[in-house]
Amino acid sequence: MNLALFDLDHTLLPVDSDYEWGQFLARIGAVDPDAFEKSNAEWFAQYQAGTLDPVKYLEFAFGTLSKFPRKQLDAWHEQFMQQVILPQITPAARALLQKHQDAGDLVAIVTATNSFVTEPIAKALGVDFLIASDPETTGDGEITGKLLDTPTYGPGKVTHTHAWLATMDMNLASFPRSYFYSDSHNDLPLMALVTDPIATNPNARLKEHAIANGWPILNLFDAQ
Repeated sequence: MNLALFDLDHTLLPVDSDYEWGQFLARIGAVDPDAFEKSNAEWFAQYQAGTLDPVKYLEFAFGTLSKFPRKQLDAWHEQFMQQVILPQITPAARALLQKHQDAGDLVAIVTATNSFVTEPIAKALGVDFLIASDPETTGDGEITGKLLDTPTYGPGKVTHTHAWLATMDMNLASFPRSYFYSDSHNDLPLMALVTDPIATNPNARLKEHAIANGWPILNLFDAQ
């Protein structure tokens, strides 16, 4: 059995689900459109530049969620899935995941986007394992606004992947081959540890790094 890890945004999806969730909340009037869209754009620009403070961002994101009852959030998320995410899931992404699943590989999504946003997306993609930043919740599932543990961002993806594998008494060395598909230079810490890093729809910095190191480059969405 091999290990196949996937980033989500701009890797399996041609959009950033975290950014799109914020835009969705603004469109439906759940948050002040002008103020929230400005903040959302600033956080997204920091992520792209590699300067994002993930703890501060997640506190912002979870703080927004904590203002609403969980039933309301779940209803909005279903609407978000139908209107925004499902139309963006491509046959090429499904085929790539299916290739690894048919081979009997252990497949997981490892994303910096929080689990509230991404858990339904992972299910829609048919992926059982999701490694993502979790919000603190009350006993009845309400989101408190706080972050549990550490963010799954940059080196945090390494920490959380090791911890996830340890729950199954495994580590990266347990697999003959380990793949990690990602679009972003922010994921270089984990890409450097797997046997098969694959720059997928890479941004400019990752593409440059991939070429210099002889890594494969996959332009997944060109296959449509």
